[in-house]
Amino acid sequence: MIKSQLFIMLKEPNPGEVKTRLGKDIGMREAAWWFRDNALNLIKNLSAETTWATILAVSPDKEGMASRIWPNGLLRWPQGSGDLGERMGNIFRNAQKGPVVIIGADIPNIKVQYIKDAFDALDNNDVVIGPAYDGGYWLIGMKCGSKSISGTILKNVRWSTPFALNDTLNSLEGLKIKKIIQLRDVDTKEDLNFLRKSAKNNSE
Repeated sequence: MIKSQLFIMLKEPNPGEVKTRLGKDIGMREAAWWFRDNALNLIKNLSAETTWATILAVSPDKEGMASRIWPNGLLRWPQGSGDLGERMGNIFRNAQKGPVVIIGADIPNIKVQYIKDAFDALDNNDVVIGPAYDGGYWLIGMKCGSKSISGTILKNVRWSTPFALNDTLNSLEGLKIKKIIQLRDVDTKEDLNFLRKSAKNNSE
């Protein structure tokens, strides 16, 4: 039986090397700690689901594969070189055959149901995307991980800009695409304050 695969993209949470935009606002060490804690919570929650295989796509390759920060017992996948599009494209082309979904580790509040919705969307679509409020996206998935996937996917995308989603959609022209829930990532102190305010309101 072909099993769905969820790839979580991770960077080692070294101060000054991860969430640097957030680090300029709150300090590099604090930003790295936030990323580590969010990623660990995300991995714990999503890997508990047995309807898909959770795989940690780590960077840098050597450090990530040997890292003691991320939980043992989950398969690790070296991201390799290139920009974000090249690294995600390699996952889609080289993963085992079956539905593949990729998410980042810097999005709070990703619920198990959202991932289920993404895999369900791939039953009748070639691609699924979860938009982010900043013009990017927090999730992308394709119906099958296969070397037959076009070499043009995720090319000429202006990453970390408000154009990332539209550029990605242009690279997927001709494929049937489904969008799911829009979420907010955390890149700035303003994003972090919004997250904390929302959490406080939801707890009251």
